[in-house]
Amino acid sequence: MDGLGHTGAVNLRRLVGAVVAVGADLDLAVVLQRIVDTAAELVGATYGALGVLDPSGTHLSDFITVGLSDEQHDKIGALPEGHGLLGFLITDPKPIRLPDLSAHPDSFGFPPGHPPMTSFLGVPLFIRGEVYGNLYMTDKSDGEEFTEVDEELAVGLATAAAVAIDNARLHARVRELDLVRDRERIARDLHDTVIQRLFATGLSLQGAARLIDRDEARGRVESAIDQLDTTVREIRTAIFELQATDVLDRSARRKLLALGAEVAEAIGRAPTFRFEGPVDTLLGAEELAQVIAVVREGLSNVARHAPMAASVVVVSVVGGVLAVLVEDAGPGPGPARLEGRGLANLAARARHLGGSSVLEAGTGGGTCLRWEVPLAAASR
Repeated sequence: MDGLGHTGAVNLRRLVGAVVAVGADLDLAVVLQRIVDTAAELVGATYGALGVLDPSGTHLSDFITVGLSDEQHDKIGALPEGHGLLGFLITDPKPIRLPDLSAHPDSFGFPPGHPPMTSFLGVPLFIRGEVYGNLYMTDKSDGEEFTEVDEELAVGLATAAAVAIDNARLHARVRELDLVRDRERIARDLHDTVIQRLFATGLSLQGAARLIDRDEARGRVESAIDQLDTTVREIRTAIFELQATDVLDRSARRKLLALGAEVAEAIGRAPTFRFEGPVDTLLGAEELAQVIAVVREGLSNVARHAPMAASVVVVSVVGGVLAVLVEDAGPGPGPARLEGRGLANLAARARHLGGSSVLEAGTGGGTCLRWEVPLAAASR
């Protein structure tokens, strides 16, 4: 410490304390906020922010701040995406200090409600050689400009922050892998115990049904058997999804449910979704694109011709066949509904893939769109 001088030793202690602070948690959201808080405190900034780049590396996907009040956040509105001076640091990721940020040629000024800011310190944050984001500090609390020492401290903190972020991301991935292992264990338990017991119960009921003389009682037992069969199919579907190791990264179910939520307002109520077979496991990007197109057209048809009607979407992958059913409780398939260009396109696509697409009256009234193709052909 003697060689550093008193000021250097103090700065070193401050930096070490900051490094310890940002590495004290493994939750990524907490780590990011702590980096911003610590950076602002370390260099004496009134305001600070951490802009996280999107996967393309050209825009900001997240913007974590310190120093702004809730009222100021509300006045500013939408968070920045990486234009102006913020965008300059994205395209040229090098530390930058400015006595007056408004004088920089890339400065766009501030949106209405934004507090005035003058001095500026920007530092890129690299993880494994790639830019993860940028630290932005403005307005030293003592009214002075940011110094070379401030820049060095911020760069040192950014290096430590990169390690903390990487650790937090690895920790999150480990937790995901633990979740996958739990899913596989649950899948085994469902298959080895629950399904076997339900199957045995169904066999027992089938035997009992043959001994019942009263038609009403026999009908109730047979109905219970049918419900057990449906339950077994649904559990098997759940097992397939639980065993899909990449289901955390891609999920046909999740995307279709998101589509349902997207069109719910147009219909007047959210559609109900059911899935049969290993939907997430067997549907690749091409097959899923086909399904989404069918479901979107089917639900759009419901919105146009049967608004406020209850609707059900069934997606199944069984026996090598990909099938989509969109059924509603509306008035039924009138002439105007059958003439839609979108339905004609779906039918032509199904025929090209060796399948079929039919719009017909539902079994309990309303309208039913049935679209089926061989699963192997759906990727064409």
